Amino acid sequence: MSVTPGRASVGAEADPAAAPPEPQLSKVERAKAGLCGLDLEPRLEALGQAGWETLDEETLTIHLKWLGIFFRPVTPGRFMVRLRLPNGLIRADQLEALAEVVDRCGEHGSADITTRQNLQLRGLLLEDMAPLLRRLQAVGLTSRQSGHDNPRNVTGNPLAGLDPEEFIDTRPLVQAIQDRLLGEGGPRNLPRKFNVAVGGAPDSFLLHNDLAFLPARRDGVLGFTVMVGGFFSAQRNELAIPLGLWLRPEQLPGFCSALVGHFERQGDRAARNRSRLMYLIDALGLETYRDQVLASWRELEGEAAEALPDDGSHLVVRPPRDICGVHPQKQPGLCWVGLNVPVGRLDGEAMAELAGLARRYGSGELRFSESQNVLIADVPEGRCADLLAEPLLQRFSASPGPLLAEAVSCTGNRYCSFALIPTKTTAQAVVEELEQRLELPHAVRTHWTGCPNACGQPYMGEIGLMGAKARHEGQMVEAAKIFLGGDMGADPKLAALHHKGVPLSQLADVLEDLLVERFGARRRLGSS
Repeated sequence: MSVTPGRASVGAEADPAAAPPEPQLSKVERAKAGLCGLDLEPRLEALGQAGWETLDEETLTIHLKWLGIFFRPVTPGRFMVRLRLPNGLIRADQLEALAEVVDRCGEHGSADITTRQNLQLRGLLLEDMAPLLRRLQAVGLTSRQSGHDNPRNVTGNPLAGLDPEEFIDTRPLVQAIQDRLLGEGGPRNLPRKFNVAVGGAPDSFLLHNDLAFLPARRDGVLGFTVMVGGFFSAQRNELAIPLGLWLRPEQLPGFCSALVGHFERQGDRAARNRSRLMYLIDALGLETYRDQVLASWRELEGEAAEALPDDGSHLVVRPPRDICGVHPQKQPGLCWVGLNVPVGRLDGEAMAELAGLARRYGSGELRFSESQNVLIADVPEGRCADLLAEPLLQRFSASPGPLLAEAVSCTGNRYCSFALIPTKTTAQAVVEELEQRLELPHAVRTHWTGCPNACGQPYMGEIGLMGAKARHEGQMVEAAKIFLGGDMGADPKLAALHHKGVPLSQLADVLEDLLVERFGARRRLGSS
């Protein structure tokens, strides 16, 4: 696994004037140079028997993440495993297998739907890992390279193949991209994580990705315009910008592989807070960056690497749809039924019940959305009423309130040592209270995150909330920064800071006023 691409071959005479010394590698890069985390897989059985306390810091915090295994300092001894679910697809038999895994963890076990259409399993022991990875493989799942400096889960339209409004089914494209990124030339070792998304419908959930392909027509032919450089972090937040290229659908996997390979070779490995793709684009300039990526693509694929210049216009014109409710599919007589999973938290029993419902009422296929909700596909029209009457739908409603349907949350300080507040429980409690107080004319997207790392994507929300501390009655207390104005529609923009810290005890009151003043909410009779 090459960590310092471009190094002179052994024995070559250095010319100081022509070849400046390489920058010093960061501590993380030195750790990665010592061991590829994937090499731990054959040793997982022995590591589990020895116990997590015997592992060194680099193994715990870096190398295991290459297998999708995450040490959580706030729950020592209990690990998280992040899966890869391209395009958010999962089958009933796969979900049942995961339900068994979570259920065996007892009170420690749970699963979170992520903002990358994915699942994170919580509460596992290190000795669980070797049998878990075998079980995943047996049902066609993997957690491989789902963490650290790797290409993350590739996202696409959660309604792909079902959607009467889609321009193109993103499922085969997303799968082909993942296969190319994980299978070509061995494991990737990137300077930082890398997010890829493929759009296939008018909905926008894409521009926070390092690489996004947006559907676009050119001379009547459907293809994709290329957007690059989107990311959120504690230091900087950017929407992706047009690269100025138009691709045919079949070109996406090869182009993606070339672009990621270029990032692997050229990205900053000295300063981790300046190592996301946008910093490389800034350093090279957009035109030089584009030329270098095209050269890498031609080197990889020869004559197939021909892109057309493009102005970045595309067919994405609105925020993501709320998937909840009963909706007709493009297949006559069939519907998808979208269910709200409050702030994305599942337990083993609910996972098993969801799998059972998908098998009894549909084709056995489920989808996860970036709004942390789930849908059951291929339900015959005549069976929708029976599905809606199932007891589980009292908990996971097909018709949630206008705040709960669009409430997105990171995991919070129950599991994450960076989070400053209990994000999920706070989000659910505040949203439910506001829905009791207010009548809203339309859904309002709220994004909740526990810290400036912005895993809950607060800048994408119409209202974004970020964990903080604030002084209240002479003491520092848990609080939330408030951001307003995120827009994922035809004219996308990031939310801007509105309030630098509202104590959680006052948050519902402050948000109530904002919803009334800015979003057309009306107070219910009897509400203060």
